[in-house]
Amino acid sequence: MKLFHISHNDLDGYGCHLITKEYFKEGFFYNANYGLEVKLCIKKVLEQIEEFKDEEILFLISDLNLTFQESKDLDRDIEALIKDGYNIKLQLLDHHATGQKSADKFHWYYLDTTRCATRIVYDYMFEEYDGFICDTSAWMKPLVDAINAIDIWLEDQHKNFEFGKVLMSMVSKAREINNVLFADLNREYRIFLLKKAVDFINEKDGNIKLDNQVHSFKKEFLRLDKNDDTLDNLSAKYLVKTLADVKENLTVTYNGHKGLLTHCLGSISIPANAFLKANPDYDFFIDIGRKGNASFRADGKVDVSLMAQKLANGGGHVNASGAKFDTFKETIHYEEVKNFIQQRLDKL
Repeated sequence: MKLFHISHNDLDGYGCHLITKEYFKEGFFYNANYGLEVKLCIKKVLEQIEEFKDEEILFLISDLNLTFQESKDLDRDIEALIKDGYNIKLQLLDHHATGQKSADKFHWYYLDTTRCATRIVYDYMFEEYDGFICDTSAWMKPLVDAINAIDIWLEDQHKNFEFGKVLMSMVSKAREINNVLFADLNREYRIFLLKKAVDFINEKDGNIKLDNQVHSFKKEFLRLDKNDDTLDNLSAKYLVKTLADVKENLTVTYNGHKGLLTHCLGSISIPANAFLKANPDYDFFIDIGRKGNASFRADGKVDVSLMAQKLANGGGHVNASGAKFDTFKETIHYEEVKNFIQQRLDKL
C-alpha cells in the first residue's frame, strides 16, 4: 500500500507523521498550513497518485480541517480517479470544530473535538492495522498522551501537560533545517527530536530535563563529524553540506556565471557566504521568499546590486542586495520558482 499523508506543520501535525511513519516505512509525506498551502499540497498529491494506478493507495489528511468547498472539490477528484480504475482510500482525521459541515457531508471526513489529531491517528492505526500498536505502544503512547494534553490544553487534568509544553516549544523552534527547501529533512529532524524526548517522559521533572537537553539533541543531529561547535556553526555547516548535495538542481546562470537559488531560506548572509566560499565555481546566491522578496549575495565576482536593480528595481551593495518581485506567485513547487528567476536572468 502506498501512503500519501498531509498533516499540519505544528507539534500535533508532526506527531501524526511520527505515527504513520512507524508503520509505513515508505511513503509520501507533506506538511502544510491552512489556505493556499493545503490546496497546493492536495493538488500535488493528486498528481503523484496518477503514477500509481496499479497499487492500493491510502490518502490521509490529519490535523487540517478543509473548507466545505475544498472538501467538495477533493471528493469529486477522488471519485473521478476511482472511476478511472484507481484503488484509493481517502481518510481525513481531524479535531477542529470548524470542519463540522464537511464531516456531516462526507463519509471520509472524521471529526472528534475531544482528542488531538495525534491521538486520533494513533487510535486509527490501532483499529485499522493489526500488530501496529504492540510493536510501538511502550514508547509511543506516553508521547501521544503528552501531545494530546498540550494540544487540547488539559492543564489541570494530565500529569504530562508541562512536558507537552516543552515538546511544543521544541518542535516550533526546530528551524535549523529549512522546512520549504528541505521539507523531508526538516520533518526527519523534528521527528528525531520527538523520539529523543521519549526517554524523559516518565522521569521526575522530565519536562525540565528535556528542556535542558534540547540544545544537545539538536547538535547531535546536525553534527557532521566528531568535532563539536556552536549550534549556529553546526547549522551553517550542515546547511552548506545539504545545499552542496543538491546544488546541481538549484543552479541558475547569469552571463556565464553560476549561482545558487534557494526558496524561503531566509537570513542568508552566513550560509550564502559559507556556500560561496566552499564552492568557488559558484559566483552568486539568491534566496526568494514566499511573497517574492529576494536577497542576493556574491563574493566579488558578480555585482548583485546591479543584478537586483535590473531584475526588480532593487539594489544595495555589490556583494549584498535585495529586491521585491511584484509578479511572483506563491507556490510550493521549487521548479516554478527556478523557472521564474531563470527566465528573468536570461533577459539581462
